[in-house]
Amino acid sequence: MIAHTPCISELRRALDALPAERQRGFVRLSTPCRMGSPLGWLACQPLFPRLYWRAREPGATRYALLGALKTFESLPALERDQHALAALGGEPPAYFGGLAFDAEAPGWPGYGGCRFVLPRIVLACGAEGETLTLNLRFDDRERAAELDAARAALDSLSLACTLPSLAPQAYTREDCPGRAQWGERIERLAAPEQRRATPKVVLSRETRLGGAPPPDPWALLDAWQARAAGCFHFAMQLGLDDAFIGCPPERLYRRQGRYLESEALAGTTHCGESAQERRALARALLLDAKNGHENQCVYQQILTQLEPLSRRLDVGEAHIVTLRSVQHIRRSIEAELHPGVGDRALLERLPPTPAVGGVPRKAALDFLREHEAHARGWYAGAFGRVSLDDSDLAVTIRSARITGQAVHLYAGAGIVAGSRAEAEWRELDHKIADLMTLLHPATP
Repeated sequence: MIAHTPCISELRRALDALPAERQRGFVRLSTPCRMGSPLGWLACQPLFPRLYWRAREPGATRYALLGALKTFESLPALERDQHALAALGGEPPAYFGGLAFDAEAPGWPGYGGCRFVLPRIVLACGAEGETLTLNLRFDDRERAAELDAARAALDSLSLACTLPSLAPQAYTREDCPGRAQWGERIERLAAPEQRRATPKVVLSRETRLGGAPPPDPWALLDAWQARAAGCFHFAMQLGLDDAFIGCPPERLYRRQGRYLESEALAGTTHCGESAQERRALARALLLDAKNGHENQCVYQQILTQLEPLSRRLDVGEAHIVTLRSVQHIRRSIEAELHPGVGDRALLERLPPTPAVGGVPRKAALDFLREHEAHARGWYAGAFGRVSLDDSDLAVTIRSARITGQAVHLYAGAGIVAGSRAEAEWRELDHKIADLMTLLHPATP
């Protein structure tokens, strides 16, 4: 317990001295602190849910989040809460969470199709240092009960622990679909009638690593994010035996007021063994007709989705994004939104993006609901931070779910005219290579 550390004592004093006139709407009490690793701090706390978020820009703030003042399982409920608190005055709060890939498909137990959390406690680690924040709200709850709940949350906090090492394990591997089924599905998509109905479908694969104890999810994320520069980092742990983590490169959108940034990230090649080979592969990727068509399908569909919400839309030139194991084609998209367009409208319209679902959306989702045997759950959904003033969310690719029995890795490939089953299978392996190396380089 850290009941007597200066930052906790300071928050207790601030809570006890909270003026009655401030006990209206959302209240944030903050103090400087020194907690060390936010992932190590999260790993040893007794409160759930535990969430983590860091945007991909260099120097972005790392948010470690504990407990829930309130949880929202639909976008309308989230929007109502945002406006209700805004009407009471004060600084608007930030909510963290996201969406499953397809709310109409079978998902992961306990996750639901939508989950946003207004956290009780926030550890923010940024360029200006570390800040510990206690959140309260005085709207639809009794004052004394809220103060008691806040004190109990502070009293429960533990010292940051040392994350366990990632001990090598002899995992067994099972892919769903297997190679033969993968080839059959690509053959089906290559049929002329199917290709006319769905020019692009993103097929995914679940790789299940079992037969050995799963790693600590926070230790795995800590090691993974050190290899994932230029990516978002996130985690959501709802209970001891279930966590969803990821280091995705793809932004769903970033909104500041009415200004929006999004992107089309589609078209993939590997990095090669040398800088010269990497540059050659990047040039070939930009010139490749199949990958260029895949990226075009994505950005055109995003423009179609954003057009009713926007006064202005601009698309940047195609360029290469180089990550540790793969390279992608990216086009930046900028928009000026119509007045009144907020996160609910954007999240109802944009995901699942064509980079992870397909084109046209309905036909692609219908195909996936019929032919994908595994549950995608929150893989290829969305995760991030939203507030009335600004929001930032990633597409939850390059992600893994760690349960009490196994590690579940997910990867997808856009299937268009010219796709070849063996090449797309290798692309899936490249996309999980970083995580596979961390878990065990000898895993078959």
